[in-house]
Amino acid sequence: MDISTRIEFAAQPAAVFAMMTDQQYLEEVCRATDSRSYTATVEGTTTTTTRTFPAPAAVARFTGPDLTVSEQTAWDGGGAEDRHTGELTMSVQGQPVSMKGHVAIAPGGRGTVVQLSGDLKVAIPLLGKKIEQQTAPVVLEGFQTQQEVGDRWLAR
Repeated sequence: MDISTRIEFAAQPAAVFAMMTDQQYLEEVCRATDSRSYTATVEGTTTTTTRTFPAPAAVARFTGPDLTVSEQTAWDGGGAEDRHTGELTMSVQGQPVSMKGHVAIAPGGRGTVVQLSGDLKVAIPLLGKKIEQQTAPVVLEGFQTQQEVGDRWLAR
C-alpha cells in the first residue's frame, strides 16, 4: 500500500535535518508515542528507533500483547545544505509487516517540508490488504507526532 504524507516546520532545512538526526529529539518522539520501552540511536547520519507498544485488541490474539516496531533512516551524506534525503525502513518484530520509503527535507511551506513516501506491506495471504489499510493510519499518526514534537523542539 502506498503511503504519502508531509509535515512542515517553521525553520530552515539545516535546522530540521540537525533535529531529525539528534538522539535527544528521537527519544522525545519515542516518549510522545506512549511506547512501553524504546531505544534511539544515531550513528553518523543513520537514525534508528525501536519502540514497544501494546498490541491493538483487534490483532493481539494473533501477535501477542506487544508489538515492537523498528525504524531506520539512512540519510544522505550532506549534499546541499538546504536539501536532504533518506531511505527509511520499518519492520515489526516477528510479524510480516514492513515498510520501505523515502524521506526528503527541502525548503517550502512554513520554512521546511519533510515529505514521506513509502510502500507498506503486510505479507499475510487474503488478509494483508485489509491489515495494511488498518496499519497505514498508525504510520501516518507516528509521522504527525514528529511534527508535534519538532514544533516544540524548534521553539526552544
